[in-house]
Amino acid sequence: MRAHLGDRLVIDSPTTGVTGRDGEIVGLRHEDGTPPYDVRWSDTDEVTLVFPGPDAHVRHTENGAAGRSSPPDAGGAASARPTVSPHPAGIGRRLAAERRRRGLSREETARRARISPAYLAYLEEQPADPSAATLLALAAALGTTATALRGADVDLPPGQGHALPHPQLRDLGPQECRRLLSTHGVGRVAVSAPDGHPAVVPVNYDVLGDDIVFRTAPDSVPAAAVGTEVAFEVDHVDEAMSEGWSVLAVGPAGVVTEPEAVRGLARRARTTPWAGGERDMWVSIRPTRLTGRRITPADRQPRVPE
Repeated sequence: MRAHLGDRLVIDSPTTGVTGRDGEIVGLRHEDGTPPYDVRWSDTDEVTLVFPGPDAHVRHTENGAAGRSSPPDAGGAASARPTVSPHPAGIGRRLAAERRRRGLSREETARRARISPAYLAYLEEQPADPSAATLLALAAALGTTATALRGADVDLPPGQGHALPHPQLRDLGPQECRRLLSTHGVGRVAVSAPDGHPAVVPVNYDVLGDDIVFRTAPDSVPAAAVGTEVAFEVDHVDEAMSEGWSVLAVGPAGVVTEPEAVRGLARRARTTPWAGGERDMWVSIRPTRLTGRRITPADRQPRVPE
């Protein structure tokens, strides 16, 4: 008997021959995929070390299909089968991003989810599809939801969860607002569009010194910010915890025209505009007012800015 991480161990009923119990193999003890296995049982969500008997067989899932990268064993080695270049699936990308956002190592995340670090590495790096039980365990370990890890809510507006039973809404000082703005990200600029109507447009931005800068096209809506006082907003919503914050910067916007300054902005930019296309006009906002708000549980102590 040989198995790979993500395969299912099926125990047949000795009397009827039908499936009596099954579970996901979340840990290997031998490089060649032979027993025993760490199995997360689908009926109890418990992980146990299993030495399969004659009534057990391995059901190879799509994760273990030929032509895909083989998941490593518990020691990090790979089972013998064809490999391809890594191509992380959406679940893997979200797992890795959420884990890093929480500041957790693979080892700690795997321990919390009761899977092997090697299996977590496989899930993050390969187009794998973990079982519902493992996905729920990973979501709990990361303080998020299985829906969020699957990306099923990617086209839904944030904040659809329930409010905290005892929320605390507090104002943020300028120092914390600057910390939350950080170095770059996606924010929204509010302008009066060329047609005279108000508009709010998302842009990829960078923070350089005291200025918020973003790239756009001269004939675009964000370009209408030039020569006016605008509002620029950045926020974050933690769906799992029903928490969040927002920062609002207000100030005059101007276009960067000095060639050396433009080259410097392009050289230091941490990302290209997600919208694509030719967007080589740099707009700079110098905030004259910086305010923010944060929602947390009422019993949580405010974070002291570093």
